[in-house]
Amino acid sequence: MKEKIELLQKKRAEVELGGGADRLDKQRAQGKLTARERVEALVDSGSFQELGMFAQHRATLFGMEGKPMPADGVVTGAASIGGRLVHLASQDFTVAGGSAGELHCQKIADIMQQSLSTGSPFVFVNDSGGARVQEGIDSLSGYGKVFFLNVELSGAVPQIALICGPCAGGAAYSPALTDFVIQTRQAQMFITGPDVIKQVTHETVTAEELGGPEAHMQKSGVVHFVAEDDRQAILLCQKLLSFLPSNNLEDPPQLESDGRVEPDPALNDILPKDAKQGYDVRQILARVVDAGDLLEVQAGYAPNIVIAFGRILGRTVGLVANQPSYLAGVLDINASVKASRFVRFCNAFNIPLVTFVDVPGFLPGVQQEHQGIIRHGAKLLFAYSATTVPKLTVILRKAYGGAYLAMCARDLGADRVFAWPTAEVAVMGAEGAAEIVFRREIKSAEDPAAKRAELIEEYRQTFSNPYVAAGRRLVDDVIEPANTREVLARSLEYLVTKRGVRPAKKHGLIPL
Repeated sequence: MKEKIELLQKKRAEVELGGGADRLDKQRAQGKLTARERVEALVDSGSFQELGMFAQHRATLFGMEGKPMPADGVVTGAASIGGRLVHLASQDFTVAGGSAGELHCQKIADIMQQSLSTGSPFVFVNDSGGARVQEGIDSLSGYGKVFFLNVELSGAVPQIALICGPCAGGAAYSPALTDFVIQTRQAQMFITGPDVIKQVTHETVTAEELGGPEAHMQKSGVVHFVAEDDRQAILLCQKLLSFLPSNNLEDPPQLESDGRVEPDPALNDILPKDAKQGYDVRQILARVVDAGDLLEVQAGYAPNIVIAFGRILGRTVGLVANQPSYLAGVLDINASVKASRFVRFCNAFNIPLVTFVDVPGFLPGVQQEHQGIIRHGAKLLFAYSATTVPKLTVILRKAYGGAYLAMCARDLGADRVFAWPTAEVAVMGAEGAAEIVFRREIKSAEDPAAKRAELIEEYRQTFSNPYVAAGRRLVDDVIEPANTREVLARSLEYLVTKRGVRPAKKHGLIPL
């Protein structure tokens, strides 16, 4: 037995070395953690149970026969993060560039299946050069299994992808099918590499420009968080998981709270006196959530809308808010898609939604129309309408036209709608409305400019306040801004047992 145990220890040590000491050192020299170091940093100390350590490929072609690949290039297993069960996979770039073959993918698929059967989140650390070409279609088949399980897990357990190195070709589609993507600054993710793009289109682009974190945060919208390095990516993953339930049958974890909510007089003066002047809505969100602790999602993409996680008296909430400091907070294609996806995620995982409205409308323009603002704006209408979790809406200032409806108006199923005294609920702004309603009066006046100003003010006095909407029961209450946190906390407490009854059907058909 002694010899057998010594052999076991030797084999385990060999596997833990991955592609060898030299390759591990090279990985570290690039400022990256190794596959196993990432796991150790991510999970609770001593909690990781590795599964499939001695897995080996069965390929024989193109020099693969007998070629050792420790753990077949991916570390998989179960552990706890913050005391809660998770399942995870961490690709090992030191082993054949982390290439994904048949068994490599099967290991990932098996651990995803365990994630689903135990109702625990799945975390996938990506660091791979792509498909293992020596294995041909077996590699593609393996990818297909992973993609299928990404969809099986979707809406059942949270899925988080960390991009800590290359993620090229078909491999990029697994992160795209997860709920959140965290990319480090050392990583690149793309379907087609710069060399192929140059051959086909004659365009010259670097890997960073094509698939770096800034490209995916600001342009493609694929990435939800950008991390400086592996350790920050791990911290972001841990924080994100702290807001989320383990699965769709649980409520999010609730932190202890003393139940006290004091008025915040600073909110009474937070809006600019000029209704056309922008401001940073995140300052309002930070004063409403516990200890100002706000985790903003996709901060660099479609910044005219803000989505974030926070807590109110220990309860996780999803926050959606127009951002008047960028494009005046209008809804455009990207903002509509960004918010819709977040709303649907929160609904899937029992996270109440709090929406802050200051929206002058949908962004006008030929480009927006031709690129489908009607179809994409409809996604947000669909997402809010289909949502059954508690929905609270606070109208801060402008709430104009169809964009007002799209920001979770009462008619889209909001459970509570509150308005600050500065709220304006109308079809459009006073200037535009006066031009339509009073066109003849302005045109026939002796002094058209003076008449126009007079009628604009008349329209503004009539509709540029929340009381008409409150009179129609489209607003439940007009509140003092200082009391916003208290009002929201009480509403969440009273709605915690809300249950939604919907028609029996497989699913609705969101306008994709």
